Amino acid sequence: MPPAALPIDDLREQYTQQMALVRQTYDRTGDGSAAIRRRSSVVDRLLIELWRRAFSPEISGTPAPDPNAKVALLALGGYGRKDLFPFSDIDVLFAFADEETEKSARPLIQPIIQAMWDIGLRASPATRILKECSRFDPDNLEFTLATFDHRFLAGNFPLYQKLHNETFPSLVLSEWNQIAQKLGELARARHAKYGNTIFHLEPNLKECPGGLRDFNLAPWFALLFHLKETKEWPKQRPGASTTIGWQSVHGDAETAFDFLAAARCFLHFRHNRDDNTLDWQSQDEAAALSIGLETRGTADPAYWMRTYYRHARTIYRRAALLMEHLPAPVSFYKQFRKRRASIPGTDFSLDFQSAQGRIDINPTTQFAQFSDTDNLLRVFAAISNHGYTLTQAAEDRITDALPVLAINIPEGPYLWNHLREVLLGPHAAHALRTMHALGILEMLLPEFHGIDALVIRDSYHRYTVDEHTFLTIDNIHALRQPLDAPFQEYGRRLNSLIPEIERLDLLLLALLLHDTGKGRRNSDHTTQSVELADSFLARLDFDIEEREIVRKLIRLHLEMSNALRRDIFDQENVHTLSEKIGSPQLLKMLTLITYADIKAVHPDALTPWKVENLWQLYMSTANFMDRSVDEVRYRVSLDPTLVYRINAMLPAEFGKTQAAKFRSIHAGQASPLEASPLHSSPEAAIRKYLEGLPQRYLQTRLPEQIRNHFLLASNLEEDPIQLELRPKGQLVELTVIARDRRRLFADVAGALAAWGMNIVKADAFSNDAGIIVDSFQFTDTFRTLELNPEEKDRFVQNVHEILSQGIHASKDQIERLLNNRRQSTRLNTVKVEIPTRLEFDNHSSSHSTLLQVVAQDTPGLLREIALVLHAHDCNIEVALVDTEGETAIDVFYLTQYTKKLEPEVQQALSQALTTALNEILPQPQNP
Repeated sequence: MPPAALPIDDLREQYTQQMALVRQTYDRTGDGSAAIRRRSSVVDRLLIELWRRAFSPEISGTPAPDPNAKVALLALGGYGRKDLFPFSDIDVLFAFADEETEKSARPLIQPIIQAMWDIGLRASPATRILKECSRFDPDNLEFTLATFDHRFLAGNFPLYQKLHNETFPSLVLSEWNQIAQKLGELARARHAKYGNTIFHLEPNLKECPGGLRDFNLAPWFALLFHLKETKEWPKQRPGASTTIGWQSVHGDAETAFDFLAAARCFLHFRHNRDDNTLDWQSQDEAAALSIGLETRGTADPAYWMRTYYRHARTIYRRAALLMEHLPAPVSFYKQFRKRRASIPGTDFSLDFQSAQGRIDINPTTQFAQFSDTDNLLRVFAAISNHGYTLTQAAEDRITDALPVLAINIPEGPYLWNHLREVLLGPHAAHALRTMHALGILEMLLPEFHGIDALVIRDSYHRYTVDEHTFLTIDNIHALRQPLDAPFQEYGRRLNSLIPEIERLDLLLLALLLHDTGKGRRNSDHTTQSVELADSFLARLDFDIEEREIVRKLIRLHLEMSNALRRDIFDQENVHTLSEKIGSPQLLKMLTLITYADIKAVHPDALTPWKVENLWQLYMSTANFMDRSVDEVRYRVSLDPTLVYRINAMLPAEFGKTQAAKFRSIHAGQASPLEASPLHSSPEAAIRKYLEGLPQRYLQTRLPEQIRNHFLLASNLEEDPIQLELRPKGQLVELTVIARDRRRLFADVAGALAAWGMNIVKADAFSNDAGIIVDSFQFTDTFRTLELNPEEKDRFVQNVHEILSQGIHASKDQIERLLNNRRQSTRLNTVKVEIPTRLEFDNHSSSHSTLLQVVAQDTPGLLREIALVLHAHDCNIEVALVDTEGETAIDVFYLTQYTKKLEPEVQQALSQALTTALNEILPQPQNP
């Protein structure tokens, strides 16, 4: 018969009332550490009472086993260390002395487990006999780790003592190396899963690097080393201040734990479940309640997340240092490589027992000796040049010595010579991160304090401002190493600029300072960064020329990024950029800064086509500075080379028949070319196709692509819509060649959006003969074409069908498809609201009005914009489409009847676009 259920109605009500009190106290005080201890005490009382009832014949209705039965109930894991969060599992161990005891006691254990669930406790029970507790399962390290934090709850206390004093210590000591190594492997695998960074937009407070699992590494390692030294379990649980043999851990981690505990309690109570993900809405609410902060009230979400990242950084850094000292198999030959050596001119020694070497401080060194910071700065130069790391002991001694060090902060050339050596080393970013974590960087450069763990709160920026800064410096040094595909060629080109930079040290210094102004919360952070840089440069005693170079690099560090959102082959754009920069040397430096800056925004910010455009912009501007700028439109009479090259690549069967067919398309459009005896030849047809195409088209396409487009254009008489679909790196590119007609651009954009394609770049071109060449680069969001190769033909056929229909028919079909797509999109919450901005510019181009549209990216956005433009008789000369996270940044070069747009046309366009976009853009949803 199944065991009888225990009476628990009173216990369920008691638990509900007690947890209500726990929540009320938490809501009032915000003390998460106290809340988890209170819940642990509440659960302790419940389980002890359940044990009493189960083993009481009068209550359980089941004969109790022998009073001397050796059965014990233990709390394990988070519950064992009294870190029981509001909706965490209850890890318990039912331990039996032997199999016979287990058999007799199991009928009483099952009702306890069932009662836990019935009360509302998420039970996570384990049952083991004593000899099973002494076995190590390498595939179940979690159980062994759970036993590291155990407490007695009820049952046979001598059995618990045997487990505590003999079984558990014996198990750990017998498998010490394997447990330590497995513990490190689990931590590294978890870090790798989250990209080895604490900087996640919506971090998991438990699992992410710098989370609560990382916090527990210190007491676990403390336990391991205590057992190894004493052969017995410690009297109390090792904490963050425990000395671990050769290593001590700062109490800052305890403060970080208190913050994470408060935040995790907030998430559990907010969702009424074990939810540990700090999503956007949770961040807003946590900031509004100042969760985890000393001062109650309302905090800015960016400030609150800044506090989180600082605490996560403390815990993650400690975890990384712990894992560097894990035991590893050492070969016979490597043992002879173990050595220590002094770093010349310092009180530090270098330990080569690790792969990269660890720097330790001589034990006899007194803090007063650090008043001369030469020692310290030489150490960081060594770290930058060789990639060494500091031991925990060295970090602790340096941190303790900061007050002494701060008395004599070096300035002038002395400081610059040391900082310069750090910046120029291949591991500069690693050295700077170490200096920053220890407070050295801010001591030398107080201007850096404002961006410490500063969050840029949008879906595009991945990193805090300080980490972004270090990544930019890392990106410059990484150019000296082979880059992965598809950036190999561009890395080689950009790397070729580095030897041509006369003052690479000033470029790296500008990167170190370029975003410091963001700490002042001013919209124009470049101006603020220049002001902060001025004060630092003055302390370095830079001469006027050096100071101006750094100032100008900081002031202009966004100019090339902004220029990439314009037509990079437009003379006015290039001319304006050239005038701002002023010299080829600064142009090279800014090109590298732009590359490093974009790449450091988030892992996917720098796409291959952005690098390509950056290089093309550099070349165009460099050519302009050299007075060799190409014409805006291609003229065959000025450069026939391309004609001959295309002609040489034509297939043998292409002859006069195809040329005549191409010529007939333009019947009635007389030109001097038509009178030429070559007009019936392939060469004449190529001339006709190329004449008047923008230089942007010619410089962004390989000759083979231009040849393919020409061949497609030669078939327009047979089929007025010619399509080419091809992969382009991680994107797919669709080129549409057709005769000019209204709404062609809009229909293509709509068809792609209807298929779920995300357009990230688009170009619109036309030649003198009225042939349109529109190219769209997009991501296949749902991997439709990748996973279903047969769908490629259907996709091309469907786009062709839409474009071949009449204007009204295609419009109706696209609208039906887009409505379905938008409905599914609206089901998803908009994480960051992007306000729509429209900007007109009549000065950057000599022939067109520029319209920049910044809006929330949504299916059909590009089509809707194009429809409004066509409705107002605006001709799209060039369209440049870019997407950054959830933000669409589209730039159009517009004319109306071959002229720039008049102010009244701009006003009408602005009103119409605002109305149209408001109808299709998704609205943010309140949590």
